[in-house]
This record gives sequence, C-alpha cells and structure tokens, in this order.
Amino acid sequence: MNLLKALATISGLTFLSRILGLVREMLIASLFGAGTYTDAFNVAFRLPNLLRRLFAEGAFSQAFVPILSEYKNKRPHDETRALVDHVTTLLGIVVFIVTLIGMIAAPLVIHLTAGGFAQTPGKFALTVELTRITFPYIFFQALTALAAGVLNTWSRFSVPAFTPTLLNVSFIVMALFAAPYFDEPVRALAWAAFIGGVLQLLFQLPSLARIGMLPRFSINLRDPGVIRILKLMAPATLGVSVAQISLLINTSFASYLPNGSVSWLNYADRLMEFPTGILGVALGTILLPSLSKLNASQQHDEFSAMLDWGLRLALLLTLPAAVAMAVIGVPLVATLFQHGAFHAQDVLQTRMALAAYAVGLSGLILVKILAPAFYSRQDIRTPLKIALVTLTATQLMNVLFVLVGPLRHAGLALSIGLAASLNAALLYRGLRARGAYVPHAGWGAFFGKLLVALLAMGAVLWLVMGTEASWLQGATLARVARLSMVVVAGAATYFAVLFALGFRLRDFRRRVV
Repeated sequence: MNLLKALATISGLTFLSRILGLVREMLIASLFGAGTYTDAFNVAFRLPNLLRRLFAEGAFSQAFVPILSEYKNKRPHDETRALVDHVTTLLGIVVFIVTLIGMIAAPLVIHLTAGGFAQTPGKFALTVELTRITFPYIFFQALTALAAGVLNTWSRFSVPAFTPTLLNVSFIVMALFAAPYFDEPVRALAWAAFIGGVLQLLFQLPSLARIGMLPRFSINLRDPGVIRILKLMAPATLGVSVAQISLLINTSFASYLPNGSVSWLNYADRLMEFPTGILGVALGTILLPSLSKLNASQQHDEFSAMLDWGLRLALLLTLPAAVAMAVIGVPLVATLFQHGAFHAQDVLQTRMALAAYAVGLSGLILVKILAPAFYSRQDIRTPLKIALVTLTATQLMNVLFVLVGPLRHAGLALSIGLAASLNAALLYRGLRARGAYVPHAGWGAFFGKLLVALLAMGAVLWLVMGTEASWLQGATLARVARLSMVVVAGAATYFAVLFALGFRLRDFRRRVV
C-alpha cells in the first residue's frame, strides 16, 4: 500500500468535508451571526460531539483498532467476525443508555457546563431544548466510528473519509430550506445534527457488507477479545475524558465572558479543523492500523521509520498553515464569515482566537501522530498520564490568561494550543525513552530548510495582504479574489523555496506491506 497515495486520498476527501463545513459555518454566521442563538446551538452540539470523541473516535478506536488488526492478521475470519459482532452489540447498548440519560438530564448538564447562560433570559432554556434534539447524534456516531475502524483496518479508507461530508450537507440543506419553517430557526440546526448522524451510519453499512463484516446482534461478555478491549478502554476512556473535561471547562469559562465568545471560538476552531482534519486526522487514520500491523509482526525498525516519515510530513505541511493563520487571520475570517449578521467586530474577535490557536497547531497535529504509536503498542496508560499533566497545565493557563490576564476568549484558545504542544513533547519523549522511535539522520538540516521557507512565505503574505482594515469593507467576491491571490503567493513562495533547497516529492513516498 502506498501511504502517500492513501494520505492524498483521505486528505482530499477530508478537504471536501472541510469545504462543506466552511459553507455551513458561513451560512450560520450569515443567518444567525454570533450571539444568543449560535452560542446556544454551539454548546448544545458540543456536548454530544465531546461524548462522540469519548465513546467513538477516542477511547473506543484506540482500544479496538489494534486488537482488530491483530485478529485480522493472526486469527480466522470467523473469529474476527465474531469479535466485531460482540463489540458492536455492547457498544450500541452502552451508548444508547448514555444517550437517554443525557436527554433526560439536559438541564443539569447545561447548568454544569454553561451555567453563565442562565444570566441571559431564554438562552438557558433554548440550549436545553437543542441539547435534547442533538444528543442522539452520539449513538449514531459511535456506531459510525466503529464501522470506520473496521473499514480502515481493511484499508478501505475512502468511505470513512467521505462520510463526514453527509453531516455538513445535512446542515446546509436544513439551514437553507428548513429553518424558515421553525418558530425558532436555530432548531433546524439541531435537527440537522440528528439527520446527519443517521445518514453517516447508513452510508457505511454497504461497505461493511462487501468485506463480510456487517455486524449482527450478538452479546458475549466472555469473548477474550472483548475483555481485552474493555481492559484497554478503561485507561483510554480516562485519557480521552481528560481532554474532553478540559474542553468543557473552557466552554464554562467562555459562557461567563461577553456574549458571542463561544461563537468566536467556534468559528476560529472551524478554521483550525482544516489543517488538523486534512493532515492530522488523515495521518492518524492510516498510521494506527499500519503501526499496529508492524508492532504485531515485531518489525521495530520499520515501525520507527514510519513514525519518522509521519512526523516530517506533518511538520512540512502544518508549520506553513500555522504561520498563515497568524499572519492573514483577518483576511481569512472576513472573507469567509463577514456576511449578514456577522460584523467587523466579530471578525476581529475571531481573528484573536485564531491567532492564539495557531500557536499550538503543530502540537495538535503531532499528538494525532504520536498518540497512535502508543495505542498501536497497546499502551494506553502513558498517554493517560500525559493527558492528566496537560489538563492541569491547560487550567493553570486559563487562570493566568483569562482570569488574571487580559486575553479573555483568546486566552482559552492559547491555553489549548500551548497545552497541545506540551502534550506532543511529552509523547515524543516517552517514545524515545522506550526505544520505540529513533529519529533518522538529517533532522537538523530539515528544520533549517523549513525555517528559511517559512520566513520567506511569512514575508510575502505580509506584503501581499495589505492593511487589515481594507479587508473589513468591500464586496465578498472582491475579498475572495484578493484572498486567493494572497494564498497562492504564499504557497508558491513556500514550495518554491523548498524546491530550491532540495526537497522533492519522491523523498516522501512510502509503502507498507
């Protein structure tokens, strides 16, 4: 399998999803702006999103994929099929119960996570209602993530990579055509999340059937594979919970800040999802099953070499994205979101959060590469310990930046970025200490060449961009044309300098058996 080709496929489909995600956020910004309605929806949808990461993409995938990969490579097909059946049934029952509890306890959940909303009349009640509509999204997404884990283990990367586009299509259609028929139009967004979850699950079922892994209802808590997964999930759940608790605390902080703070952070986060999804999630998707196979077959040198490849490729593509977001934040936000109810002040506030997030962009993506190296070795406890350190550091920085310092909502973004960088550094040190990763020669020259290219790109972006004030006025099409010119100039400069310094695409091609 050509990993660079697989990465390009996943990244391309993820890019499509992110483009649709931007269209979705542009529609929401234009129709609802940044205020009571968007704050209520963002909090309501964030809660099931966090639990989705806990039950599905987080702890479950970390424990499930390495063991499924081991079964696929070492056990008969019938045993592997039985493992999928038993795990699917157990996961479905547990998440269904959690969904019911969340819908019933929605008022308590909002009190705990966004208590500041009670200070605005009607905002708290609306958030509770939207939360009850969106909560079933957890159930559908948990099963969707399980299906994606199976398909990725069979190297069927395209279907799981395309699946998220269906959620964004649901949001776009509901915002454009259904919102006017609701007495509170923002309710259409909550139902869009519900519908999108259903569509994502249904879309993957035919692909599971084609590889003979369509799950059947079957409970067996004594299945040795299920027991191993549950044992791994215990520390994995704690580890992922730490990250989600940190995000919930940040949301609680933001609920006490000026009206619109939650939305400004959300719009900045949407822009951050471009590089983290296109590269970070894509690399993590192909590395976890690949590293699991190499670890199961005791190919330690190849394991280290693949990790080295992933780290270099990540830095090559994420560092310029971080510099670009810091330099041209106003042009990006103004072009994409300054329409209708989204005003110039919202642009400036969102830019502050985006610049703060950019500080930790590389850390956020490196974590998605380094953590799977531990999971593939079925070591969940080390990332858990590191996550606890990261949580403590995040909240200490929140106090410093938000409560003591003047950064307000941007301080919340900065604490997340810096904590992600700390997380990546500690994961890296852990892999080195265990001998699981030995850097290949040439890292010093690699960093030196990247620095030259980044400085050149940053200078070109600054010069071509012009004044920030000029981006806060004018027609949308004119801003789109200007932004396209700025981005092309920056990207051309970066890759031209790298080419002149000796970088070639063939140097990053990699295959794994």
